[in-house]
Amino acid sequence: MADFDPVTKAVVPAAGLGTRFLPATKATPKEMLPIVDKPAIQYVVEEAASAGLLDVLMVTGKNKRSIEDHFDRAYELEDVLEAKGDEHRLSQVREPASLATLHYVRQGEPKGLGHAVLCAKQHVGDHPFACLLGDDLIDRRDPLLQRMIEVRKTFGGSVIALMEVPREQVSLYGVATIEATGEDDVVKVVDLVEKPPVEEAPSNWAIIGRYVLDPEVFTVLENTPPGRGDEIQLTDALRTLAGRETDTGGPVHGVLFRGRRYDTGDKLDYLRTVVRFAADRPDLAPDFLPWLREFLDEVG
Repeated sequence: MADFDPVTKAVVPAAGLGTRFLPATKATPKEMLPIVDKPAIQYVVEEAASAGLLDVLMVTGKNKRSIEDHFDRAYELEDVLEAKGDEHRLSQVREPASLATLHYVRQGEPKGLGHAVLCAKQHVGDHPFACLLGDDLIDRRDPLLQRMIEVRKTFGGSVIALMEVPREQVSLYGVATIEATGEDDVVKVVDLVEKPPVEEAPSNWAIIGRYVLDPEVFTVLENTPPGRGDEIQLTDALRTLAGRETDTGGPVHGVLFRGRRYDTGDKLDYLRTVVRFAADRPDLAPDFLPWLREFLDEVG
């Protein structure tokens, strides 16, 4: 097995404007919208930490200070809870600050996901890293990121998470042309296209928001012109790397993910995710599920 550098850092782009959730996101970052009682971004950091990535860089933007505050200590609140003897809530309040070492950099202009990743160059340096998008939550029972890191250790290059989606939805995703390997859940990525028309999509294997990236991606992104939406697309950079050998930053492999993924990217998917998480909570499900059944009966 080749001796590829270990993956120890994670980058979490969180600079978007959240326009699909206005007016809620006028003053509150979309990443801080709660999934029941925990902001979505915390689930992402927990996932990185569970995979052993304890050095996490958040790429933020204007009006995102509440993200930093959430992952910091809140001594006055802690003192109040401690005085009340509320150990359960005290533990919940302290937990975010203990998950990982958090760093922050701002994306000055909204130039796309590729540009947001490029903002991490100085922090990451010449090392492979994971990139986790906050719109996608992966169930903790499905260790996708750990598997992707294993694939990077075996093959080098970059690794993307691929999930089969209905054909009519391919225009919402980056889509991969793939070739089989000797492993059932691993494919070689031959080509990529960002949000193709349905009739032009090479497959229905779509990129979801988990990447393990070779540091050569920074050099490629610096030379990648704006693509779809006049933004610098990470998919375009990965397409370049897919055609390269290991010594120049390639190739690109995909992990075929068949587990549980929850989308928070738009209002309908967000609501579905909240309901699913609530239904899976042992402290809520016994009361919530009977009410939900009654409500569904009422509305027909």
